[in-house]
Amino acid sequence: MITGLVLAAGGSRRLGRPKQLLPYGDTTLLGHVVATARACAFDQLVVAIGGAADEVRAAVDLRGAQVVVNEAYGDGCSSSIAAALAVVEGDVLVLMLGDQPGVTAETVGALLAGRGDAALAVCRYADGRGHPIAFAQDVFGELANLHGDKGVWKLLDRGPVTEVPIAGRIPLDVDTEADYAAVLSAR
Repeated sequence: MITGLVLAAGGSRRLGRPKQLLPYGDTTLLGHVVATARACAFDQLVVAIGGAADEVRAAVDLRGAQVVVNEAYGDGCSSSIAAALAVVEGDVLVLMLGDQPGVTAETVGALLAGRGDAALAVCRYADGRGHPIAFAQDVFGELANLHGDKGVWKLLDRGPVTEVPIAGRIPLDVDTEADYAAVLSAR
């Protein structure tokens, strides 16, 4: 059973407005990522929200997803993962970023096909490792105990990790207005 987890709890400190709600195509940035996650046909879809949670619920189509509200979202992505693990039913967890609209369902499919039975698998793009990332249930305990925004990367650095080759560069994510402009121009 595979669970998809979309991390979208950030407070958008650097951007100064909720990035989850930025217009993107005919929806929002987060709406696009959730639609992509739906297209992955996960057995379970979880979306972690926190910053601007009420506005996100009102503006983003979250149907079909279990929504977890991370009140401690200011503590980084790791706190959202820990909060979401309480509802995760799958024995494999695929982590997606709610501000990274360039990830496709095909990328997720390639990651899952290429991971074999590895406990940790990450996409290897032309310019480095990037999301999405897959975790087997064996490492859920370690995931729950991570801290900050870079905790997942520290776990991957400890390895062993399977790197699944993905064509192209790491998809852009949005932290600043310049990032948002770059994501829009890359569409």
